[in-house]
Amino acid sequence: MSGSLWLKNGTMRDTLPVIPRQRVASGPAQGLYAADPMDELADRLSGLAADAVHPDEIAAILESDGLTDDHIRLTYGRADSFALAEDLYARVERRHPEPDATPAGPWHHGLGGCLLRGLVFALPGLAYVLGAPLLGAAGTVPLLAGAVAGWVWNQALSHRAYTWLGLGDRGAAARCLLLGAPAGALVGSAVAFAAAGPGDLPAVVFATCQSLYLGAATVLLVLGRERALLCALAPLAGAVPAFRYDLPDPVRVGLPLLSLAAAVAFAALVLRGPRPPGTGPRPSGAGPRRRPRSGPPLAVSLPYGLFGLGSGLLVLYAGGGDALVTGAGPVLALTLSMGPAEWLLHRFRRESLAGLRTLTSAREFRRAAAGTLAHCLGAYLAVLLALAVVGTLVWPGAPAPAGAGLVGLMLVGVVLWLGLLLQAFGAVRGAAAVCTLAAAAQTLAPTSGPVVAAVAAAVLAVLTCALLVRPTAHRV
Repeated sequence: MSGSLWLKNGTMRDTLPVIPRQRVASGPAQGLYAADPMDELADRLSGLAADAVHPDEIAAILESDGLTDDHIRLTYGRADSFALAEDLYARVERRHPEPDATPAGPWHHGLGGCLLRGLVFALPGLAYVLGAPLLGAAGTVPLLAGAVAGWVWNQALSHRAYTWLGLGDRGAAARCLLLGAPAGALVGSAVAFAAAGPGDLPAVVFATCQSLYLGAATVLLVLGRERALLCALAPLAGAVPAFRYDLPDPVRVGLPLLSLAAAVAFAALVLRGPRPPGTGPRPSGAGPRRRPRSGPPLAVSLPYGLFGLGSGLLVLYAGGGDALVTGAGPVLALTLSMGPAEWLLHRFRRESLAGLRTLTSAREFRRAAAGTLAHCLGAYLAVLLALAVVGTLVWPGAPAPAGAGLVGLMLVGVVLWLGLLLQAFGAVRGAAAVCTLAAAAQTLAPTSGPVVAAVAAAVLAVLTCALLVRPTAHRV
């Protein structure tokens, strides 16, 4: 009987009418019951969750979507983003596509281009071979002071320009370099002048030319004009006879000046290139120009400058402290090795991204990433050792790598490569802190070089392993 209920003793009691369950909307179709929000979330994130090799990757995606723990508890009934990520990881089937057969993307760089960059890093050393007889040992201090100031400034300037390029604004990057490169040349010259003593005028002039070259080279390297820089450095090939013979003073002065003039001219031509879209004359009657973006804060670029300071000093100490004048073999090896080092950085990143697509568990990825890291670091050290041996044969007066000197060179190589790797993954603060402290310690205790380098290498190895074996560090 509708609306009534028979009791156990046979009597009847009226009840409220039974209300049928309402049909509620469930997405595009109409279902009988309300949809489980977990199902909707799993469908929405299925593509990203299927590629994950660990729940922490999904947790990072949830947090980037703005899901707070309070919202997760109220909507999905889980304690926090990590608990929700574990449920999604269990619900969504793993799907890892095979890597593309054809390399693509920003981490696929040819070895030739990286070797070219290493060559243009090392060729300016020939200018010091030409200028050394004109400067004397007393000119070392202003040269070193100007070089270190230039490294700090131009590392920070490069970061700001690369940031603008990453935002797709090449015009802003060019304006940044147009203002920053001359300012850096002034800073380097002023520091060299302040560090000079009586009779150091030739060294101050040389340091000023050095600062101008560093600014022009920064412009060309950031904007991808390595070949133009190589052409500008071509006159320095005339320094090769200076290894064995005494050259006239006009030749020693003229070749570096010719190379400097070419580098500055090429940099000016690049900065005066075609205007990017939207920077031409505005038509009459146009509305107000949109306010330009301010770019990253200046403080963000500071760690990159500190990394340049620390790593530059460590390289100089590896060459005995007077490497700018004498051109010691270790410094030649370290500067030339920057080309292979860059290529190995790209290789590590490329193979790590391939591992994200092919491996199905976090443990497999950690093992593969650690193996790739050891392989790339070992390959870099092998290249550095070979270059050190060749450098002693080519550079006059360079001592043969052996004993503590060779161990120190290898340890500095570990510090530089791991520091560059951390910088490439955005962990530049740790790399800058370690390199700067190591350089400061070696400045205070010059005989502690191998010990300081060993401690710095160990700390950077721990930081690298802690960061780069995690799948979440490799998401792009």
